[in-house]
Amino acid sequence: MNCIESYQKWLNVPDLPAYLKDELLSMDDKTKEDAFYTNLEFGTAGMRGYIGAGTNRINIYVVRQATEGLAKLVESKGETAKKAGVAIAYDSRHFSPEFAFESAQVLAAHGIKSYVFESLRPTPELSFAVRHLGAFAGIMVTASHTPAPFNGYKVYGSDGGQMLPADADALTDYIRAIDNPFAVVLADLEEAKSTGLIEVIGETLDAAYLEEVKSVNINEDLIDQYGRDMQIVYTPLHGTGEMLARRALAQAGFESVQVVEAQAKPDPDFSTVASPNPESQAAFALAEELGRQVDADVLVATDPDADRLGVEIRQADGSYWNLSGNQIGALIAKYILEAHKQAGTLPKNAALAKSIVSTELVTKIAESYGATMFNVLTGFKFIAEKIQEFEEKHNHTYMFGFEES
Repeated sequence: MNCIESYQKWLNVPDLPAYLKDELLSMDDKTKEDAFYTNLEFGTAGMRGYIGAGTNRINIYVVRQATEGLAKLVESKGETAKKAGVAIAYDSRHFSPEFAFESAQVLAAHGIKSYVFESLRPTPELSFAVRHLGAFAGIMVTASHTPAPFNGYKVYGSDGGQMLPADADALTDYIRAIDNPFAVVLADLEEAKSTGLIEVIGETLDAAYLEEVKSVNINEDLIDQYGRDMQIVYTPLHGTGEMLARRALAQAGFESVQVVEAQAKPDPDFSTVASPNPESQAAFALAEELGRQVDADVLVATDPDADRLGVEIRQADGSYWNLSGNQIGALIAKYILEAHKQAGTLPKNAALAKSIVSTELVTKIAESYGATMFNVLTGFKFIAEKIQEFEEKHNHTYMFGFEES
């Protein structure tokens, strides 16, 4: 089917939402071609694209198709997987809540349990929820740090990491086999809630997640000594980080935390930044402004789904230095290993993992503590795979993993 035929098929769909039909009718030839010349590809980390009508856009029908594929994968694993279900979270982008609940309704139509957060939540909490609830998989509706016109859909495995290649490939095959996304069946939302197939979750999971975050603190004495007076400025860049970051910092003992209020409220248009990417110093403009006002020592930013971190530190002249991902990774690795060494808890078989494109400085740091560094392909799912290997073989104790982005 060529792009014009595909366009006409969409235009003639009964009950097509008015906003999608209006968009179709307003398309010029170039836009039609871009929206329909191919299907939005589901890759190893999910899919991401412009929001809008078309097969090469992200919309309710493309999301339904992806979730129908996931439902087929779950069914192939048997009743235990269906009962374990799928945890679902979403960020602050346009249509994120709609895509999340549409996904739950598709799963419910297959008799598959889902746990959907009541409002936006960060990706790390979604990963935690998958493990905490014993779910078979997780869905995160997000386009990470990309500009406002985008949204996306990521799938996570039962370990809380992005789905590993074998299942990801099977999922892609199931999705590609669905040739009519308009025929995907949705369960009634309220009925699915009443029967328990869709369970809305929130504060109970938040509390459990924050307790787990608290438990990984290594050197509380150091925080007691320096953390209470450390001046921190934090910006969630209009995303999910504000949901829990302030609470997490407070419970750890950081008392002087100022939030950039203009960027604290979720905003799908990311109105105060050109791009909500915390790796970019431009995204720190308002944080730097507040930092100078309160004499902040550290500025911290997270992207819309709060799985990407940016840090700036104050220099002697009062300006702020933007740390690279490699520098942040090196500092954290050094801190973790040194803290365990001082406490006498550094395992003899300590291991770290990083992507092959990340700095070898961290390898040198690891070796200086007698720890082993493992290089993996780019993508946190390969770090997660390495952690699982350590747990199964009991040959190394995982300490830390990162990639430069």
